[in-house]
Order: sequence, then C-alpha cells, then structure tokens
Amino acid sequence: MLRRTRRCRNSATRSYNAAVSVTLGSASLASRLAGHRVGLVANPASVDRDFRHVTDLVASLSGVTLATLFGPQHGFRSDLQDNMVETDHARHDALGVPIYSLYGDTREPDGAMLAALDLLVIDLQDVGTRVYTYVHTMTNCLRACARHGVPVLVCDRPNPVGGLTVEGPMLAPGFESFVGLFPIPLRHGLTIGEMARLCNDGFGLGASLEVLPLHGWHRQMYHDDTGLPWVMPSPNLPTIDSTIVYPGQVLVEGTNLSEGRGTTRPFELVGAPWLDARAVARTMNDHQLPGVHFRPAEFQPTFQKHAGEPCGGCQLHVTDRTAFQPVVTTVALLQTCRRLAPDHFAWRQPPYEYETVMPPIDILSGSDQLRRQLDDDIPFDVIARSWETDLQAFRSQREPHLLY
Repeated sequence: MLRRTRRCRNSATRSYNAAVSVTLGSASLASRLAGHRVGLVANPASVDRDFRHVTDLVASLSGVTLATLFGPQHGFRSDLQDNMVETDHARHDALGVPIYSLYGDTREPDGAMLAALDLLVIDLQDVGTRVYTYVHTMTNCLRACARHGVPVLVCDRPNPVGGLTVEGPMLAPGFESFVGLFPIPLRHGLTIGEMARLCNDGFGLGASLEVLPLHGWHRQMYHDDTGLPWVMPSPNLPTIDSTIVYPGQVLVEGTNLSEGRGTTRPFELVGAPWLDARAVARTMNDHQLPGVHFRPAEFQPTFQKHAGEPCGGCQLHVTDRTAFQPVVTTVALLQTCRRLAPDHFAWRQPPYEYETVMPPIDILSGSDQLRRQLDDDIPFDVIARSWETDLQAFRSQREPHLLY
C-alpha cells in the first residue's frame, strides 16, 4: 500500500522568486537569426522573464524578417477557452503577417506556409505530459520542415513539473493520435527541447534541429523554483497547482466525470452529479496516497461536461509535490468513482481530438490496457506496477537526449 509522507511542501505558498536566475533558450535568439526570414510558433506564454513576448523580440531585431506566425491548440492568442475548438487562420494586426493555425484544417505546416522561410523558431511552454498537444505540434513542424528543407530552432523552456520523475503507461503501437504520437510515458520528465531531440533523432523525424538550451535550470526544479513568471500555457492550466496534477487528471477527460473545466480550478476539481462528495474524499484519503489530500467539494461547471449541474466530488490538494504521484492518484480516483457509482460511471465516447474510433481513454492512456484493467477492477497499485518495465526502458532511451 502506498503511504502518505508526512513531509509538507505546499506549492500554493510559493511565490515568484526573482533571485533565481534561469535563462530561457530564447535569450540566445538574436545571435542566430541575422539575415533570415523567420517563422515563429508561439502563443501568449512565449514570454521571457521580463514578460516580453518572443514575437516582439524577433520583430525588433535588425536584419531579421519575421515572415510568418503559427499558433497551436487554443490559438496564437490562446483566446479559445474550451477544449477541442479549432482556430482559423488570421493576420497579425500590428505586423501584417499571416498567422497560420496548426489546430484546424491542418495540424502540420504545408509547403506554402513554409515557402517564405529560411528558419522556423518554436517557443512553446510544454507541461511535461505526453497528451499535451503542443509537443505534437512541434514534432509535426519538425517532420514538415525536414520534408521542405527548413531548419528548426527550438527555444528551450523548463518542464514546470520537474525533470526527474517519469510515470504512467507508455503509448503502444496502434494507439497514435494527436494526444500521443510516439512511445513515451504519460509523464515524461523532459523539457520541450529534450523532447525535440528525442523525437527528431530517436524517432527519425530528420529535421535540421538546434535547441537553444536553458541556463541555470536543474532537473529537480519546478516552475516556481526558476524565478520565471508563470503565464498559463493554455486556458485550463491557469496555475502551477493545476499543472502539477495534470499528468494524471487529464485521464478524467476520457470519462463522464467532470475534470473541473468550467470552474476556476480545472483538473484540481473532479466530480459528477451522481457522486457524493464526502464518500469520494473519505475513500480517497483512506488510500493514504503520498503527497496529496482530498477535500470534499461540490461545484457547478459553467461549460463542458455537466454544465450548470451541481457536481459532487473532491479537490486535490498537493501537500508534497515531490512525493505526489499524479498518474497513480488519478487511476485510484477513477477506480473509486467507478466503485461508488457503478451504474453511472462510463467511459467517454469518441470523437475526441480528431480520433473517431478509439475510446478517448485509450488514446489518453496510450493503449486499451488501463481501460481493461479498470473494467476488471484490478487494484490501482497493481496497475501502477505494470508500468515499471516500460518506464525503466524509457529512462534509458531518453538519457542520450538530456541536456541538463
């Protein structure tokens, strides 16, 4: 049985630490871009420690032409709150350059979008979870740029949930989707630059790739250890607290439970109209999972699943994030909710993230194994042990691609 540690380190009490000096990869851009026509993949989180957006940085450089902008899911402006809402192409009001959506008619830039470029720069804030689509936008760009002969610069950014821990099930062949294109675990422990190296070299994308590294970042750091400002990378990850639970709580999207979208605490809240909040929290606390406490919570989402309906469930309060195991925790939570309400709990049906056949839980977890294990009521700690062989292999596989 997994036991809760007594150590307490509540991330909610931590604040912006300007004394720590982690330098982003984008700080080295100016010396790499002279004389080039540049495309830029970015969104509102693509800012430096002084809150200057990378678009403004590149546009200000003498001898550099910012020719094209690209936006990932939620748009270049990240103004689309809900999930799985496509973005149209647009133009930048001030710069007059096209903004191509990579979450709409196409999720990979085509030859016409890349034709005017000497170089593509990618500056996106990943959150350390395989299903976060920004990673797959990046790898699609690497694939397209390899095909069309455009070099790629990736500006590295910290993994906000650290670089030490890997956790969760591996993506299996045949379960590829836009929330998982390569065989990596749910929580991968890589920066976006390291992920680019792994996918480009280890999985054969073949782009001409350079990663502009971080300086001063260490693998044990969470985002609020870096001294860098937190700008939400997507609308439903507003805080570092939501990001810490996300590697597990994203699995809730594959069920008929609300994952807290439409509340001010997405992914920290989970529940449904047919659940009793006290029973959920009491059962989860009885598991004595490390680094987390479950508070009974009732909430009413304003959009998405169960919009306008009172939901019973719990809020996850992470008390020790270094001990907390987000994926194991969510698997235990799904099992608990299923056992408490077996006649109501159900797996969400497709379509989901451009997949129209496979159940969403399968492409989120990376195979049908987790769904079948939970259907068979295999204890959550036994399920967690079934991941270990694949995780050990991944730790070895990622080693040559680590930068820190």
